[in-house]
Amino acid sequence: MRDRTRYLYLAVILAVVAGVAVGFAAPELGKELKPLGTAFVALIKMMISPIIFCTIVLGVGSVTKAAKVGRVGGLALGYFLAMSTVALGIGLVVGNLLDPGAGLHLTDAARQAAVAEAAKGGESSTVDFLLGIIPTTLVSAFTEGQVLQTLLVALLAGFALQAMGSRGAPILRGVEHIQRLVFRILAMIMWAAPVGAFGAIAAVVGSTGIKALESLAVIMVGFYATCALFVGLVLGPLLWLVARVGLWSLLRYLGREFLLILSTSSSESALPRLIAKMEHLGVSKPVVGITVPTGYSFNLDGTAIYLTMATLFVASATGAPLAVGEQVSLLLFMIIASKGAAGVTGAGLATLAGGLQSHRPDLVDGVGLIVGIDRFMSEARALTNFAGNAVATVLVGTWTGEFDRARAGEVLAGRLPFDEATLLDEEQRSPVKDVEMSGV
Repeated sequence: MRDRTRYLYLAVILAVVAGVAVGFAAPELGKELKPLGTAFVALIKMMISPIIFCTIVLGVGSVTKAAKVGRVGGLALGYFLAMSTVALGIGLVVGNLLDPGAGLHLTDAARQAAVAEAAKGGESSTVDFLLGIIPTTLVSAFTEGQVLQTLLVALLAGFALQAMGSRGAPILRGVEHIQRLVFRILAMIMWAAPVGAFGAIAAVVGSTGIKALESLAVIMVGFYATCALFVGLVLGPLLWLVARVGLWSLLRYLGREFLLILSTSSSESALPRLIAKMEHLGVSKPVVGITVPTGYSFNLDGTAIYLTMATLFVASATGAPLAVGEQVSLLLFMIIASKGAAGVTGAGLATLAGGLQSHRPDLVDGVGLIVGIDRFMSEARALTNFAGNAVATVLVGTWTGEFDRARAGEVLAGRLPFDEATLLDEEQRSPVKDVEMSGV
């Protein structure tokens, strides 16, 4: 599977290069290829509702054990929310400072469409907007593609399953199976990414020329730099102040896991190894068992930064920049939506489309601009998410008195090496299993 993923990676790179070449050599032909990018975005939009529903239901419904443990779950969830907010805030600040989409205005038609949509938004009152979040029926949110309605239904279902305790485990397991199906479909759709990237990039370059490449380079480099700064200047000092553990030592200890993530563009590929290594490091089994699985749904710092910066880029590039008030409301939405962005290639792109569709539908087509570089950005997303969850596990273990700092010193110094053979029989832990084990 890793080999096939690498082929897709290479295909996207070649498609982007080919799209740039076509856009420069035959601008008119490049513009006519835009439907390829539009079709790919439409396929992604098709998956938004089921992805958000499944991941939010599993994320909220599986916190039963964390809630029962009490202090550990409360600390973990509070920390996840705080870090997500910080990451989103950093993404907004850097995105506004860089403004990578400035001057990339695609077409006058796009600008006029944005104005028209903004005018439509002004016609509806706040009361109408809030009432519109409530779907006509429990399933109409899925058939109508209303993101906020889907989010409401998912939250209600998640909290209901959480209250049911172990009796809700069979339902959660059913949702987990549906989620596997949904992400399998998404994985199939992602094989169309080279075609979508080719059409989108060719159309953009054909319309704007070199300015498109400059803007894409700015957001990609800016995103990598922002993720590095977040890990180094936020997570690093916090880890040292609380646990007296050096960030570089911890990252070096998890070196093999980072290489695994780099090759798959998914932090989920390293989930079993993170659980084993955190326990080996000296964090107690209960803390690891609660913090790591929950963190994979609720602590996605890299995804949070990506969502905000990519949104600002799309808005600026399409000639319809977001006002400060819109950015704040979008940040609040993304704090929730990012909890449903699982560590699967393409999920961040779907969540981005969902956020735009709920706040500014006129900007959804602009997601095609990100397709060509999304795979490159997914590497930084996954690495940042993984680093954030590793740091979170040590911090929560320290706050609850469940972290053996002396053992950690021995492990990080290389005197207690991790036995790779112990992971051979390790199965990827399902959050549903935690609910079944917790009882009522």
